[in-house]
Amino acid sequence: MREESGETLLKIEHLTHRFGGLQALTDINVDIKKGSINALIGPNGAGKTTVFNLVSGFYVPSEGDIIFDGTRLNGMKPHVIADLQIGRTFQNIRLWSDMTVLDNICIAQHSRLGFGLRDVFLKTKKYKEREAQIHKEAWELLEKFSLADKALDYPKNLPYGIQRRVEIARALSLNPKLLMLDEPAAGLSTSDLDGLISYIQWIHETFGITIWMIEHQMQVVNTLADNIKVINFGKELAEGSPEEIQKNPAVIEAYLGNADINIKDAYPGLPEKRKA
Repeated sequence: MREESGETLLKIEHLTHRFGGLQALTDINVDIKKGSINALIGPNGAGKTTVFNLVSGFYVPSEGDIIFDGTRLNGMKPHVIADLQIGRTFQNIRLWSDMTVLDNICIAQHSRLGFGLRDVFLKTKKYKEREAQIHKEAWELLEKFSLADKALDYPKNLPYGIQRRVEIARALSLNPKLLMLDEPAAGLSTSDLDGLISYIQWIHETFGITIWMIEHQMQVVNTLADNIKVINFGKELAEGSPEEIQKNPAVIEAYLGNADINIKDAYPGLPEKRKA
């Protein structure tokens, strides 16, 4: 098993959110420890991505608090939250398709440029040095991800799996303490899942960061996650280890509509949790 510090990195307390008269989330609580891999799961429409959007600053909570590394995030803009070292990907890949892979990585640093329009227009020393540094760091990151040969390609011309890797690399260019992955297995074939699992394990070990993912592929969740939070209809349903969640009658009923069915019986190919 991975060693966790025991210290909380992200704490969500009594998170409630409403869209007009629609209550999307009710009293959600999350405690993510530094160094851990966590999963947020639930049926479609359960509110999982809404939780991520609240943490990322795309929405402001109706009630409750989001505390990251001692800082309250409520009401902060997304770029400010990103600067606090929270990186994320999206369920639907959001790359600039008409910019090169290299430029997609570089542009993630826009809020940390350290120069203004005057420097750009005058091509000042500050501008040239910072631009060179950003490109150098981007190249190094692409090399780590075995994507250097794709640096000058456009994402729209790349296979879906490669686009996913580019998006994750872009999130990591922020040097995040927390990496949030919204359905990283979405769009991947069953044969690609083992590669994704190894890839996320490699990221966790290489960069030493905490990971929180939304995922429907139970093979990915069961293999990677130390702790799983299950929500349904915007409310907490269960929490525990992969082994505990597999046996939880409420979770089985929410997913399969029959509490007498075991998740492993329904999905006989589900592997046991791998040891890191």
